[in-house]
Amino acid sequence: MRPRRGVRCRTVAALGAAAGMALLTGCGNGGGLRSAGPTPTAVGPARLWPELPPASAAPYDYGEGETARIPGIEVPDDDVHRLDPVAVVRADLRARPNRSSGTAALPADTVRKIDVCLTEPASCPVLRPYYRDLTGDGRDELVLGIRLPDHQVSVRVYMPEAGGLTRILSTSDAVISIELAGRDLIMRAPSAIAGYEYRTAWSWDARQRAMLPTQDEIQRIPPSRAPRPQLTTARPSAAPIGPTATPSAGVSAERR
Repeated sequence: MRPRRGVRCRTVAALGAAAGMALLTGCGNGGGLRSAGPTPTAVGPARLWPELPPASAAPYDYGEGETARIPGIEVPDDDVHRLDPVAVVRADLRARPNRSSGTAALPADTVRKIDVCLTEPASCPVLRPYYRDLTGDGRDELVLGIRLPDHQVSVRVYMPEAGGLTRILSTSDAVISIELAGRDLIMRAPSAIAGYEYRTAWSWDARQRAMLPTQDEIQRIPPSRAPRPQLTTARPSAAPIGPTATPSAGVSAERR
């Protein structure tokens, strides 16, 4: 039972000498309560096939929880804005992850293009960097995207730490868009089901000291929004590293 909206009912407390009871007055014919309909019976969870043994390993690797210290990169004053994104990616290729998952590996052709970014900038797969405090420590992280074959994008987040750099996220997907929302990095990807898309939110986890996929869901797409695979980090589009455009409010993007 819920009161009907828009009806105001005054309560007057009339204290009687003997009873001290509260009487309701002033509601008239316009007030009262109306039924919202029958309430479904609550049903508790029921475990199915309890005799099945629990799985001991994940069926596939998301790359979650994998971190790596980036060798040869110094971050003065823990300011990632001073770093060369191409140099960071090249150093990342030499990094040893804290566990082997393969999510940080790049195709050979992409590696070749990264190696000649300075002489062939038009074909450089490293996208314009973005900056956001994703860990909540008051310092910006470095967010990089790398174009891969088949319209896929590798997304990597680097955290300044003790004068050096640590990769706290490495994942790749065929993306519709990539967004920064608060302290979350959100990736939207096409679904095989027409009219739907996948949405994954990556968030910092202080215990693992890595960004984890805290939300992974499939969503229905409004009919007016036709998905077109592209990289959009809080802007209409993202291009290979070049002259810096004015970033959206709350998102820092620059090339130094």
